[in-house]
Amino acid sequence: MSQESLASYASQRKPRSAFASRNEYLEHELQVMSPKRWRPNLPLRDYRFEWEDLVPGMAATIGKIVMVAAIVGAFAAPLGLTPDFVIENVRFELIIAAVLFVILISGCLNPSANLAGTHGPLIPLVPVIVASGGHPMALGLLIGLFGFLLGITKGGSLLARLTSNGVCGGLLLYLGFIGIIGQVEKLFTWAESFEMGYLAFVVLVATIVMYAWLEHIQKRWLAIPLGAGMAATIALLMGAPFEFTTQPGIPNMNPAYWWGESTGWQLGWPEWSHFVAVLPFAVLAVAMWSPDFLGHQVFQKISYPSNTDRVRMNIDDTMMAASSRQAVGSLLGGGNIASSWGTYIIPASIARRPIPAGAVVTGVLCIIAAIWGYPMDLAVWPPVLSVALLVGVFLPLMEAGMQMTREGKTTQSAALVVISSALVNPVFGWSFAMLLDNAGLVGCKDRAEELGKGGRWIIPGIAFLVLCAVMAIIGMFPGVPALVATFR
Repeated sequence: MSQESLASYASQRKPRSAFASRNEYLEHELQVMSPKRWRPNLPLRDYRFEWEDLVPGMAATIGKIVMVAAIVGAFAAPLGLTPDFVIENVRFELIIAAVLFVILISGCLNPSANLAGTHGPLIPLVPVIVASGGHPMALGLLIGLFGFLLGITKGGSLLARLTSNGVCGGLLLYLGFIGIIGQVEKLFTWAESFEMGYLAFVVLVATIVMYAWLEHIQKRWLAIPLGAGMAATIALLMGAPFEFTTQPGIPNMNPAYWWGESTGWQLGWPEWSHFVAVLPFAVLAVAMWSPDFLGHQVFQKISYPSNTDRVRMNIDDTMMAASSRQAVGSLLGGGNIASSWGTYIIPASIARRPIPAGAVVTGVLCIIAAIWGYPMDLAVWPPVLSVALLVGVFLPLMEAGMQMTREGKTTQSAALVVISSALVNPVFGWSFAMLLDNAGLVGCKDRAEELGKGGRWIIPGIAFLVLCAVMAIIGMFPGVPALVATFR
């Protein structure tokens, strides 16, 4: 890259006063940025902070606390570990992610890599992993190894290119709809637990009205802070119970403590058998990355203006960043399972902000939450959590899916993704629909003819068969016993 292109941001950017609207200013910022890969990117020279960066920062921090707590809690329950352990490990993970990866990698060394977040779809499998004799560190190291190999060979971007708009749109529709249903149910379950089910109804109706109003005034990127604040206010005014319980403090930062035989996880260091037990789960976890990362990248493409290819997330770089974060975090003692940070990139795309500035804001907010403690209680409070996820992640996912399935024969492929995902899971739905779509059985046949044999049959076929073999071993096909007794 030439010196002129490296200095293009500083030389081409214009002040806010030079534009008729703030939207034009933000779009121009995206168009003139030239992020450098795996070299220092500095504030003012390569990017600037805007107050819109607080939106993805807040959403990402809320999502991080919730998702890491869910992952660590899923490990802790079958291992007999206490809620205090979960809180301390979540704090530990927040600091690791913020300092070593969010700020250092996405905020400085490679702004084309999305933040390394949490692998939500793998949460239901965690108890199965523990029951099969799995070890959190062994799982993390294998995910890191496989993910890095896929990223460095550009396998992630290859699979993304082979996924049509119909397949990707159907996946987004399914994930968005399932997420919305899940959060609505969780909010009603919470409200009914203290015999105030109507509170959930009021909060959700207010959220819908607020979202429609923000859409009308073209300020949808404000949905997360405004929605979370509104939900908390309504819940408190109507008498919902809430109290701060997490005290300020710093977690134990010593890996020897976390991997001791009588401290931390109380598991000691992993042995060879632990790696064998988690091998199929690690393969499946990394296989889930491609459709997940593709959905995040597509959301940027839909939300960003033209001529912004340089600031969109690079799938392969994101895989390498997430892999490094996974391996290092697991070695140090964390229980998180990494993936692309959806609760960051989706709000950032809506707010039309690039990755680096919001990454630094997210890192700072995560450190504050981890040390202060009290924000963690507010972030996981059901009305705040559910509304933030609804308006910041799942509704936008559905909207993006609808946009991608408006033209041509994309609806055929999208429908196949939805029904296949409902039958097994989104990984099966994505790989199966991609195989049928690329073969020309559904969707655009002209596109299928342009892919060649590798793109039509070989690569999609191998991906589908490998994933089916892994899922059969684990026992993920409905009504079909696991092929290996260990995973029953």
